[in-house]
Amino acid sequence: MTSTATPAAPLARRGGFASDLATVARRALRLAAREPEAILPALFIPLFFFTVNIGALQQFVEANLNGLDFKAFQLPVAILNAVTGISRAGSLVTDIQDGYFDRLLLTPIRRGALLLGLMIADFVLVCTLTIPVLGLGFIVGVRFETGVPGMLAFILMAGLWGLAFTGFAYAIALKTGNPAAVNSSFLLFFPFMFLTTAFLPQQALTGWLETVAKINPVTYVLEALRDLILVGYEGRDLAEALMVIGAVAAVSFALAFAALRGRLRRG
Repeated sequence: MTSTATPAAPLARRGGFASDLATVARRALRLAAREPEAILPALFIPLFFFTVNIGALQQFVEANLNGLDFKAFQLPVAILNAVTGISRAGSLVTDIQDGYFDRLLLTPIRRGALLLGLMIADFVLVCTLTIPVLGLGFIVGVRFETGVPGMLAFILMAGLWGLAFTGFAYAIALKTGNPAAVNSSFLLFFPFMFLTTAFLPQQALTGWLETVAKINPVTYVLEALRDLILVGYEGRDLAEALMVIGAVAAVSFALAFAALRGRLRRG
């Protein structure tokens, strides 16, 4: 009498790094779609201040600075306010607190993908957030000198800036596991926005504010975005903005991955 052995079930194979990234990013985007209350305030505030600033300051500024289109000048400010500080770091804190993050560590998923996947989702999210703000700009009469290609470059640069800044929020989330600390990460950006050319061109600034604006990295991003609307492709300004974004990303990502390694050691 012969017996047949039941074949062993095949072992699950570890997915590739791209597959891990896609899995984490898809989950983050699904959660973002289910939590509009976490996104809408970040969109409402820039739209509100864009409208108020135009209504309050446009006539005064344009009367004193002949030839300046104040609506177009203010649009990049609204865009940066919309995309800066938007991340899934708050969701990461929730995962840490409810134990989901620890359960992920028991799987063969690559550790770097846990963070990079969230950042990919953030990039998609912040690029999407630029569209309603641009829509309001078009409604009030803003037009791009660089046309559709320039508008796409504008969205890409804004998305890269938003992505570069997310590292700070993730560093705080992984280091503290505290939602209040993560929510306050936007305060890191707040003074940088107002100590810059947010309301007036650099040549109209005086004293210490002019000096601070010259060394403020946000100034260079604003100038490049404004060029795409008002002037055209200015190679030097675009290069300087990309260098600034790269420098901010290098610092913030280094902090975020250092915080990830620290949490992995503790966990």
